[in-house]
Amino acid sequence: MATRTTVKALGIVNDFHVLPLTTPSSSAYPHKTTHYLYVRANTPKVPTEDTPREVFLVNVPVDATELHVRSLFADQLGGLRIEKVAFEAARVGKGINAPVAPTTQGKKRKRISEDAGDDSNLDDEEFGLLPETWDRSLHHSGGTAIATFVDKTSADLAIKEVRKAVKTKREIQWGAGLAKKLPSLGSARYLNHHHLRFPDPNVLQSSVDAYMDAFTAKEEARMRMLAKQRSEPDEDGFITVTRGGRSGPAKEEETRAKEEELKKRQQNMVKSDFYRFQVREKKKEQAQDLVRGFEEDRRRLEEMKRRRGKLRPE
Repeated sequence: MATRTTVKALGIVNDFHVLPLTTPSSSAYPHKTTHYLYVRANTPKVPTEDTPREVFLVNVPVDATELHVRSLFADQLGGLRIEKVAFEAARVGKGINAPVAPTTQGKKRKRISEDAGDDSNLDDEEFGLLPETWDRSLHHSGGTAIATFVDKTSADLAIKEVRKAVKTKREIQWGAGLAKKLPSLGSARYLNHHHLRFPDPNVLQSSVDAYMDAFTAKEEARMRMLAKQRSEPDEDGFITVTRGGRSGPAKEEETRAKEEELKKRQQNMVKSDFYRFQVREKKKEQAQDLVRGFEEDRRRLEEMKRRRGKLRPE
């Protein structure tokens, strides 16, 4: 109880501005309730270019949607515009991402990515997502979200508007005027879920086709990137060693030359070494030639020594 009193009195906890949200009564619970939303500027460990215009929301209501957050700031907190809202545990990884290059790149990989053409600069979106089976998603208690505003000025003004609303104790109603703009909750949500479990086959087929097209484009772009790595040296003059070996005209010419050389060797072997006994006889003749050459060399050496007087006759 002491913590709640401190929150109401100070309006700030650990750099978070505590914004009270009034939830209207409903048929399930015919009383107004207060939900506390914690708001501050987003400060991640690894900032991005969008970080200055992001606002971090904690303890988001379980029924929150992007329309809820947009309406909150546009209609009740200064008329500010939001570009997008990312909820915790959002739907990620159920499709295929278009970008090919990894997030962390070395100098060479980054340079190749820039030179790879339009294929490596595809939009950062997912393709081939399957149809939703729920017409409205719910969040777990205490969930988080990141609201990205159109610019840094709007994000700063959003924090100021929250601080002003907390200071003046202005009543902020959650979901004001959105009852008819969103799918229903409760039993109606489960009834709709029963119909959405079996989507249109044409929608499923288009989803699969989009996924396969994006996958094929991604693989082709990756192969082109690997081919450039195998053929282009980096700033230090080294060529990256990748799986698959070098490809291109040089590789093909080298392969053809080796094949022709092997054919010539086989033809020569057929002409001169057709029978095994011929091979044995040839080896014997070569050995005899070596012996005769050795004997001749030894006689010449003895003759030279005799002429020089170094060899005394017995």
